[in-house]
Amino acid sequence: MMMILGVFPFSIPTAVYQQLQRSTNWRHPSNARVGDMPAYQFTGRGEDTISLEGSIVPEFGSQMSITALRVMGDTGKPFPLISGSGKVYGLYVINDLQETQTYFFKDGKPRKIDFSLKLTQVQKPGVLIGNTAGRLIGLL
Repeated sequence: MMMILGVFPFSIPTAVYQQLQRSTNWRHPSNARVGDMPAYQFTGRGEDTISLEGSIVPEFGSQMSITALRVMGDTGKPFPLISGSGKVYGLYVINDLQETQTYFFKDGKPRKIDFSLKLTQVQKPGVLIGNTAGRLIGLL
């Protein structure tokens, strides 16, 4: 298993990604000042997104994998994202799923399905619901 999103494992029998791209940004809004450059203030971490790009080949994977990811996206719920090595990324929602079918059999079934999946972090790893962990640490 390469990675798991909720109960969906990324692996050869389901869907294999060839590229993982992660983007993190930080917020620095500006305040205009008369006769001087704008002043910037760090207001915290912004979005953390992950893009997965890969392929499904019917000989190894199942086209139902794309359907399963679409059903997960339809729920609107966040899912834990964990790498095959055990690294916990946090809770992520599915923002976008793109699918490209190519090289078709006579019956119209694709021989290859390329996909692109975009995820956005909604909760950092190690943070409990309602930030209970943060409140407990503040009490110590």
